[in-house]
Amino acid sequence: MKGRVTRRKSISANCESREEPRASTVMPVRSETKKARFRWGMAAIITFSMANRYVLPLESLRMADVPTVGGKNASLGELISQLAASGVRVPGGFATTAAAFEAFLAHNRLADSIREALSSVDVDDVAALARAGAKIRAQVEAGALPPELEKQVRDEYARVSKGDPASFAVRSSATAEDLPDASFAGQQETYLNIRGIDHVLEAVKRVYASLYNDRAIAYRVHKGFAHHEVSISAGVQRMVRSDKGAAGVMFTMDTESGFREVVFITSSYGLGETVVQGSVNPDEFYVSKLCLGLGKPAILRRGMGAKAIKLVFTAGRWTSSGAATARTASSTCCRRGPRR
Repeated sequence: MKGRVTRRKSISANCESREEPRASTVMPVRSETKKARFRWGMAAIITFSMANRYVLPLESLRMADVPTVGGKNASLGELISQLAASGVRVPGGFATTAAAFEAFLAHNRLADSIREALSSVDVDDVAALARAGAKIRAQVEAGALPPELEKQVRDEYARVSKGDPASFAVRSSATAEDLPDASFAGQQETYLNIRGIDHVLEAVKRVYASLYNDRAIAYRVHKGFAHHEVSISAGVQRMVRSDKGAAGVMFTMDTESGFREVVFITSSYGLGETVVQGSVNPDEFYVSKLCLGLGKPAILRRGMGAKAIKLVFTAGRWTSSGAATARTASSTCCRRGPRR
């Protein structure tokens, strides 16, 4: 590209300014200050660095990164960065980017075959949809991670695990933003109790493959989303040993009425997957935000669920469910209630 000659002022040793010709491809904006130029330069460096990363630490993510790492991973980044000062502890980890997924497809030359399979499938034909989805998922799981992506995953895993044989959750995070009439939550797979880097790498590929679950394919078609417009990120996060206690889901509003002045909590003993999947009847708590803020007793209502099963870690397997004991089934998970 040909540059054009412009002039710049330089300061000589005796502090006199003089103009010197220089080659430039972009004319600087005259009103641009040194401070603005510095900020732009820093932003360019950060953008360039992020754009060339296939894996990013969770703590570096914000909600603006939804197109890069999906809503779930971007939200985790917000939680880690914004709530740490308030004493809310969120397990660390890292996330692969949408660019990593695209590189994976290109590395294995899968994009064209996936596009062809999805363009011809009738999602209302259950059998045809199942065949197309199974074929695509098998191709993705059989693929190899690009060397640079695998290296970055290994490096981040070493950073987060610090040599500790910890267990990790490998979580799916679609890069399409949820809309009032479209939500991508729960459509892709999450894998729990993953131990060791080799198993993490395998689980990342399974998460990638889950973008082509039958229900996910059909949902995108019915909601008018082009398949190539939705990418996926794999979040790798250290697990908390909630199988020794309780876990659940907290909503910052009443999910039925939309009332925003309460917190709605559902919980059960063991890993929270049973609550998320709806496979257990959990305990329920409604907590007043106003009373919490005033330091007053805040539980408005509590209901004890049956909690018939409990999901726990099992050696040699990822997770295992078993019958809950009589003691745990007959008591609420939060017997003292949520603390202020």
